[in-house]
Amino acid sequence: MTELLPALPDETFRRVLCVVAHPDDMEYGTSAAVARWRSRGIDVGYLLLTHGEAGMPNPPEETAALRLAEQRTACETVGVEHLTVLQHPDGVLVYGLDLRHDICREIRRFKPDAVVGTPYEIETPMGFNQSDHRVAGLATIDAINDAGNRWIFPEQIDDDGLDTWSTRWFLLPGMAGELDATHGVDVTGRPMQLGVASLEAHAAYLAAIPEHPAPADFIPKILAANGKLLGTEHAVLFRAVDRHSPPDFLEDL
Repeated sequence: MTELLPALPDETFRRVLCVVAHPDDMEYGTSAAVARWRSRGIDVGYLLLTHGEAGMPNPPEETAALRLAEQRTACETVGVEHLTVLQHPDGVLVYGLDLRHDICREIRRFKPDAVVGTPYEIETPMGFNQSDHRVAGLATIDAINDAGNRWIFPEQIDDDGLDTWSTRWFLLPGMAGELDATHGVDVTGRPMQLGVASLEAHAAYLAAIPEHPAPADFIPKILAANGKLLGTEHAVLFRAVDRHSPPDFLEDL
């Protein structure tokens, strides 16, 4: 019998920051966990690195406004009140100090107990990972470290009145069979339903993708497969890294 994953120890979470490249990136399952967190009073913020302006056939300016409006509706669906969208270019997101600076600033401002990042592998079970996703994932990991160092981007502290911040948890979401998941969040019932509705909020964007399945046709199936590993009907899985605990190999010495 397969040993079940433990529940994510999120009872101590007060704030969670989710960092993604595009509008809709949170809505392919992870937003169900956000709905669960918000129902328990955990404050959740979204940081989008681009407006997703290259994701539709419309002119970029028109697409950016449309996707921002749909993202706001998706946020409202799961109860997210803090949405920050940066001006980095969609489709050609560049890893570098500018991106790390902007993510670091939001971490120092929001002071999250956990940061939800983006998978940064080159290959995934779904095919080659989109370049913006890889860049966002790596930059987020580095920005988490940057935020705790007083001498990295010191102007944020000296001029902007922010302070260093050491985020405890880094959470990498994924599907069953896709990552070495360590924990899960039970999203059975209302959170799962809200997660589906949050992706449905991106109606114009989804309509522009040929043969994209309806959210209600595949999100519940993904979360049900995840739930089998947690022992629940539906779940969101994470590889959770506790940055305040010593590495496992040190505990064995």
